Amino acid sequence: MCGIAGYSLSVDCRIDRTLATQTLFAAIAERGSDAAGYAYTRPDGPTVVHKQRTGASRVLDSVAIPNDAAAALIHVRDYTKGHPSLAANNHPVRHGAVLGVHNGEIANDDALFERHALTRDQPNMTVDSEAIFALVERATDVPAALEELHGSMATAWLDERVPEVVFVARGVGRPLWLGRGAGATAFASTKPALELLERYTGIRLDKKELDEGTLVTLRGGEVVATSAFEPDRTFTEEPLPSVRAPEEGRSCLELLASLAGGPVVVPARAR
Repeated sequence: MCGIAGYSLSVDCRIDRTLATQTLFAAIAERGSDAAGYAYTRPDGPTVVHKQRTGASRVLDSVAIPNDAAAALIHVRDYTKGHPSLAANNHPVRHGAVLGVHNGEIANDDALFERHALTRDQPNMTVDSEAIFALVERATDVPAALEELHGSMATAWLDERVPEVVFVARGVGRPLWLGRGAGATAFASTKPALELLERYTGIRLDKKELDEGTLVTLRGGEVVATSAFEPDRTFTEEPLPSVRAPEEGRSCLELLASLAGGPVVVPARAR
């Protein structure tokens, strides 16, 4: 059970990007401690990626996002396939021009690579999440490509061929919430993560859980397109606890409060 989060912001949105990223990291930190990473895009600049084999508490105070950043992806990992000792297996995961984060399990990743004659982005990569971004990278019909996946999925990605755009999708078996505000749209694995973002940044968000089989396109802080796809609902797995690293959650919330200069705020436990 991993945690994902991120945002799309307009150019004139006054939210502090570093604080927003730190807040979302702290809010999802309890969902995994095997690795943590983030990526962001800014106008006329390359996609910047940072990831490391630690929990979010070891990343939080070094996060630095310029205030012209248009979009960001955030991830904490509780790994199942693709050992975190290989950096390429950790999120954000790259395949060609696509860089993404994923919570869930893709059970047919090896079969998809074979069926489409695809090669892994880096030697020795085995992370199942790469299959999502490999299909997306070559797709002319992204919803149809997502229907090829067998597994559980909440995911988001950046495509360097379409700068400043964030794609967010929910398949089956994993939660994903979207929050829409003035010049800003954020997403996260849990509703409490978006509530914590409101508390620390002052933004007000209209929050809604994405339906299964939904693909949303974000640009400039707005939802610019929504598509439906039919996920494979035959996939089953043993239920997993959402809290995988409670000590990471506590440490990050305390550090966030220190960085923001206020009291510790504990979000409601996601259900």
